[in-house]
Amino acid sequence: MKNLIYLLSISFILLTEGFSQSDFYSYYSQNKFGFTSPGAMKYGLYGYDNPAVLSFVENPDVLFTWSDQFGKWHEINHWGLFAAVPNFGFGLVNYRTAGKAITDYKLTAAFGNPEFSFGIGYGWSTGDINYFDRSDLFTAGVIYRPLKYFSLGFVGNFPTLGDSEGAVELGIRPFGNELITLFGDYVYRKNRNSGDAKWSAGAAVELLDGIRLTGRYFDTKYFNAGIQISFGSFGLATQSRFDDKNKHSFNIYGIRAGAFDRNIFYGLSSRKKYVDINLLGQLKYQKFRFFDNSSTLSNLLKQIDAAKQDKTVAGIAINTSGMAINKEMLWELREKLSEFKSAGKKIVIYIDRPNIDGYHLASIADKIVMDPQGMIILEGFLLGRTYFTGTLEKLGVGFSEWRYFKYKSAMETFSQTKMTEADREQRQKLVDDYYRLAKTDICSGRNIKPEEFDKLIDEVAIFLPEDAVKYKLVDTLGRWDIVKDLVKEFEGEEKSFVKAASLAKVKLPEDSHWGKKPEVAVIYALGACAMDEGITARKLVKDVEAAVKNKNIKAIVLRVDSPGGDGLASDLIAEALKKAKGIKPVIVSQGYVAASGGYWLSMYADTIVAAPNTITGSIGVIGGWYYNKELKEKFGITTDFVKRGDHADLGFGFTFPFIGVSLPDRDLTTDEHKKMEHSIKSLYNEFVNKVAYGRNVSYDAIEPIAQGRVWSGYDGFENGLVDKLGGLSDAINIAVEKAGLKGKEYNIVEYPTPSLIDFNMFMPKLFGIEYQKDELIEHLKFRLQNNGRIMPILPLEDMEML
Repeated sequence: MKNLIYLLSISFILLTEGFSQSDFYSYYSQNKFGFTSPGAMKYGLYGYDNPAVLSFVENPDVLFTWSDQFGKWHEINHWGLFAAVPNFGFGLVNYRTAGKAITDYKLTAAFGNPEFSFGIGYGWSTGDINYFDRSDLFTAGVIYRPLKYFSLGFVGNFPTLGDSEGAVELGIRPFGNELITLFGDYVYRKNRNSGDAKWSAGAAVELLDGIRLTGRYFDTKYFNAGIQISFGSFGLATQSRFDDKNKHSFNIYGIRAGAFDRNIFYGLSSRKKYVDINLLGQLKYQKFRFFDNSSTLSNLLKQIDAAKQDKTVAGIAINTSGMAINKEMLWELREKLSEFKSAGKKIVIYIDRPNIDGYHLASIADKIVMDPQGMIILEGFLLGRTYFTGTLEKLGVGFSEWRYFKYKSAMETFSQTKMTEADREQRQKLVDDYYRLAKTDICSGRNIKPEEFDKLIDEVAIFLPEDAVKYKLVDTLGRWDIVKDLVKEFEGEEKSFVKAASLAKVKLPEDSHWGKKPEVAVIYALGACAMDEGITARKLVKDVEAAVKNKNIKAIVLRVDSPGGDGLASDLIAEALKKAKGIKPVIVSQGYVAASGGYWLSMYADTIVAAPNTITGSIGVIGGWYYNKELKEKFGITTDFVKRGDHADLGFGFTFPFIGVSLPDRDLTTDEHKKMEHSIKSLYNEFVNKVAYGRNVSYDAIEPIAQGRVWSGYDGFENGLVDKLGGLSDAINIAVEKAGLKGKEYNIVEYPTPSLIDFNMFMPKLFGIEYQKDELIEHLKFRLQNNGRIMPILPLEDMEML
């Protein structure tokens, strides 16, 4: 509404500006090379006619056009050159007639969004300025597209000498897409020459991709008919002018080059390309906006999808050397590659030293190439723990574990010397499910019998290159540089290799949709549940609330990769998501770990999606208390205090240097222990009740599968804690379907907004030493900072998985 009021105000100014008489280079003269009103089709003349269109330009583009109005077509006496990059444009038009010449220039710029754009321009001329009666020119324009069916624009031209004028432009798309566009425009100018047009109206039709037919009628009874043909990154155009006697007057010709455009030819050629994907390093969820070449999960999934849809792509070649990606993300990539393969396209994967997780991914390939100096280790799966009970005793640090639920083992590291039976039971089940998943997929992908797979794991385990070929784990030996030759042999013809990022360059333009597209928000909740660290709940809740309130966001996907932590932080986000109930779909995608406080984040979703190897559940709370026994005395440290209140000294103690956390002087009293037990059990009941409400079941249905027990995604699906097995793409697809966007155009928006730059990258250069954050130390610091706090959290080992 604010945009509309602003638009009407601008139009009033444009149409009521003072006027004086002069022979000014008018709106229709500037638009002579245009096929339609500026905002009706594509990007008009790239801001030369209405600068507001520049907000819609996505990629650099250039148009050269000329007419035979003042001579033969090849003499090029009247021509124009128009170029644009996103938000900025430049144009020039040259006339030569009767021995005189003039060149008009214009620089333009715009800012806005798909719904509303405002642009300005400055023009000047060189040549026979007095003969053509030119002066410097200021232009302002706006375009308002509140719906995909409707576009309204205004242009004001303000010469430094002579008449000003205002034009209103209207575009209507009956079907809400580029198929048919009806347009019209009207120019207001106080002192108008008798031959000047007041208005025009017409239509643009695009029945086939990139083939556009246009017709435009002027109130002077002139008529234009034109055609544009796109070939992808370039295009050809022509239109003819007919006078008031229906006689042909002249033609206009055009050549465009630059941005990729819709066209009927793209994809008609045979599959000639292989997409080259390098998985070196980690796979992030989000990356910094500048100076960060990292890969992200969402981008990689999109690239594989784009390769699947691209008719010129025959296959994908993946280099896994140096890959450091967790098993859950690898499973998601494998599933996406499986979809790609189902489209009849091929996959070649190069490996050098994979473990069982890396080989699990590689097993989806049609051909696996192994480095001749490589090694495959199919070691199986293990979950282990390190116990510090004896260490704390030697240091003189006491620890009390506040554990009242069978499987809630987060504090065992500091209270036990080995696994309790309950912890061993739940961890063994996780390991069994990891094995089950890898075994099923590898046997299917490599055509290995299940009993043979068990023997390979238990009796061989380590495979040198010749062994890998012998056991049919790989297809051939060689370095990455032979993959092209292998593909040529495999496909029967040579294929060109292109980078995955290049697929974005052939992305279809957005001009097929006017206005803002509906959006699906993907919100990342990553790391420990804390107010100002990890998921940064204090900030993240604002993103969640904004997504809930934003009417253009039709669904929310929360990606959770968190072992829990502070119940307040978890509940803050969960309650914000709860407010979306009945307003828009909320889907949770659980990553590697989404348990305890991570499950608290998930519990109010309409649908919870987890991978088979996700760690989920752990519905329970626990607490613990670190306190001084002899450590302070060993270092000769003493403390003293005054107090008012029986429990005021609870938590008082000396502070560790460098990490800034304190170690209390004493343990809890018997009475304080009882109060803490009551608090823990009360919070547990609250947690179970919340989960029961979120899952729409009774307390009694949740409590038996709670007790702090962790579950794999497999088991979570079986016991009802998870609704569907899948990854982030599946969660987005469910959100799209529930929001009624299936088969429609929409955008994905991600929150929180990524930071601009990672300043840590400059630390070695500034101080001569390299700064590295030790995640284990950070987690220990987190535990000490939350000493005595009741928390829905997993053990330290599970936090390290993130």
